[in-house]
Amino acid sequence: MNRIGVVGCGLMGAGIAEVCARAGLDVVVAESSEAAAEAGRARLEKSLKRAESKGKVDSAAEILGRIRIVTDLGELADRQMVIEAIVEDEAAKTELFRQLDEIVTDPEAILASNTSSIPIMKLGVVTSRPQHVIGVHFFNPVPVLALVELVPSLLTSPETTDRARAFVEGPLGKKAIDCQDRAGFVVNALLIPFVLSAIRMLESGFATAEDIDRGLVLGAAHPQGPLALADLIGLDTTKAVAESLYEEFKEPLYAAPPLLARMVDAGLLGRKTGRGFYTYS
Repeated sequence: MNRIGVVGCGLMGAGIAEVCARAGLDVVVAESSEAAAEAGRARLEKSLKRAESKGKVDSAAEILGRIRIVTDLGELADRQMVIEAIVEDEAAKTELFRQLDEIVTDPEAILASNTSSIPIMKLGVVTSRPQHVIGVHFFNPVPVLALVELVPSLLTSPETTDRARAFVEGPLGKKAIDCQDRAGFVVNALLIPFVLSAIRMLESGFATAEDIDRGLVLGAAHPQGPLALADLIGLDTTKAVAESLYEEFKEPLYAAPPLLARMVDAGLLGRKTGRGFYTYS
């Protein structure tokens, strides 16, 4: 597969497009508007120029030349694999998969989702090709982190899973782990309750955000604390994953704390908005 489509050019979509283009693949990225496309282009340019300045890539311009950003989903018709990386919303994702099923002409093309929590079965069954629908979940920042979770549904064919694994471990140089199609998969099913516990600790006044994070960094050798990590993930995404986990398992540890819900309502989403549990310039 050398013709790759990506839907969405936010933090995750741009990162996925970048690693695909770095691997020499032909990439078309679809965005919802010209403004979003321009923001995505700027995000890609900034990331690749930074990588070039650090000697991680030879030519940012050459890599950017392999990426075309469009606002018409129809431009994805000839893609051999399309990776969805839009907002973590089930209704939005299922509608997109309905459209991709009609648009992508290759009957063997893989329709993949970068969802971090929504069951893949719900996306596959709205298409006429659920055997070719699979979760391919990257981690932020995509150019840096090596892990990809592969999540086949009950209807995904073994051949699709094998092709997806060959793609992420071959040209992309990532490491894949296999996950069952359950909300949160492996990493978020473990990580989100940990993050929510830290938010509850802050909410109860047990400790400050700084001391909670410092405790985990210095006392447990974590690279960053759970509240700083939530800001990096995005508090809206953290809340969406928590809600998906709670809906599936009904375990109290997955319930989003009121503080998290209020912060999302206020638009305090973390790094991407400049303020979450911390303030960013």
